[in-house]
Amino acid sequence: MEVERIQALAAVGLDTLPAQFVRPSHEQPENSPAVEGVFVPVISLSQPHHALIREIHEACRDWGFFLATDHGIPLELTGQLQEAGREFFRLPQEEKEKYANDPSRKNFEGYGTKMTKNPDEKVEWVDYFFHFMHPSGKVRHEIWPRHPPSYREVTEEYNKEILKVTEVLLELISDGLGLEKNVLKASLGGDQMELEMKINLYPPCPQPQLALGVEPHTDMSVVTILVPNDVPGLQVWKDGNWFAADYLPNALFCHIGDQIEVLSNGKYKSVLHRSLVNKEKTRMSWAVFCAPPQEALIGPLPELINDQNPAKYSTKMYAEFRHRKLNKLPQ
Repeated sequence: MEVERIQALAAVGLDTLPAQFVRPSHEQPENSPAVEGVFVPVISLSQPHHALIREIHEACRDWGFFLATDHGIPLELTGQLQEAGREFFRLPQEEKEKYANDPSRKNFEGYGTKMTKNPDEKVEWVDYFFHFMHPSGKVRHEIWPRHPPSYREVTEEYNKEILKVTEVLLELISDGLGLEKNVLKASLGGDQMELEMKINLYPPCPQPQLALGVEPHTDMSVVTILVPNDVPGLQVWKDGNWFAADYLPNALFCHIGDQIEVLSNGKYKSVLHRSLVNKEKTRMSWAVFCAPPQEALIGPLPELINDQNPAKYSTKMYAEFRHRKLNKLPQ
């Protein structure tokens, strides 16, 4: 199946945006601007533990989102990861197509362009590369980019670092919920918890005020840990308004996902967010989704429900949750 790639479309030098990318009026960034002067939470992971727990709790409860600094991932490694991703997307189109995925056949790993349309038949302005990083039994190195040659080594090193950060975040979130620090990880498959890498490329767009890189959504993951390049575009929803999550050098953008909302019985909210695009510059992001194994049963944790606070979510296998989410079915 031949797919029109956004990067190739942008390279033609369009003056106007093709109709399938023009969002409904109420979704267009020019008609739904972000609130000015309010900043998303920024949390140093090196501060005293009691203060850290309080800030994590407040951010997860009020925003479902925060920027994490002092996280321990070497700046040099993040730079190498980003350069490897940029190099892949610089390859000739025919080279990139060798890695093409086919979501229609449930083959989601590889090089893709999101063709799953919403009810308005609108398409997002983004290409991507997606693959598993952990656990080793899920990793298919044969579909990872072979160019640049550094891709595998750098990504495997980054995986080790993200595993450490994920474990720390899950312990902090458990603490914030008043649980033993290992409860969330144990509920999510322990060492079989999955990490998925998605490199998003948002090329320059001729009319960015009319388009979206990614439409408003929540992540079905447990947490998403993302690093962007320096072109802004991520916005999060809170109290009926959009708020810009501006670039902060060497910060991790941390999203609370649907599974934390379910496990916490709604105490922490999965963050609704969207991605804007830029007229002059290419925006990129490297998102790592932490998810339970497909067979994991996910529901409100027993410690967080009682007669006064009954379960607000059903318990189901993550595979079923994922199927319902992807097909826009009620949970």
